Amino acid sequence: MKTDMQLHQDVLAELTWDPQLYESGQDIGVGANDGVVTLAGSVASYAEKLAAEHAAERVGGVKAVVNNLVVNIPSSMAHSDAELAQRLVKALMWDIEVPNDTIKAAIANGWVTLEGEAEWQFQRDAAARVARNLTGVRGVTNNIKVIAKGVSSSVVSRGIKEALERRADRTAANIIVDAKDGVVTLTGSVPSFGERRAAEGAAWSAPGVTEVRDALAVVF
Repeated sequence: MKTDMQLHQDVLAELTWDPQLYESGQDIGVGANDGVVTLAGSVASYAEKLAAEHAAERVGGVKAVVNNLVVNIPSSMAHSDAELAQRLVKALMWDIEVPNDTIKAAIANGWVTLEGEAEWQFQRDAAARVARNLTGVRGVTNNIKVIAKGVSSSVVSRGIKEALERRADRTAANIIVDAKDGVVTLTGSVPSFGERRAAEGAAWSAPGVTEVRDALAVVF
């Protein structure tokens, strides 16, 4: 188990190492307390805010991340909501992973809210990715619902378990998969935040999944 000081230093090092945070990583404040890392300060884009959160999660010993970073967009990168809306509509339309005919977006003060339906989680994630990478976006709320075709719960559970064994054989035995009516609940333990994300990703990859409830504990 790392001390709070070690965790603090490792997260700072990861932030400055990440190329997405090349210009802002050194300006992010980091607090660590019993495995919980808090990020504070400001960044120039929503994409950088998420990149900082993911960077902290990659560090061994991190159990949870509290992201208090504020997005302060420079005046040279600011756009009106009308301009953002026009750019977002085009970006969603041109992204091959986004089912743009079933997704709508609203923008208020730089904050994007996505609504609509998708058949797969990767399509839902793709729409959010497109939105957060637009210059001038301060945040994204993803209300897109995954409406998948029905698949038997036993088939879903078995498929996810097999995927976990392929991707993370060290931890698959400690993960319990329960699927019912498209809702998958993951319980048990994993040794890192990264493997927790991998398990959640494997669950979302199964056909027929409309919701994943991640109750996995990170235990070192």
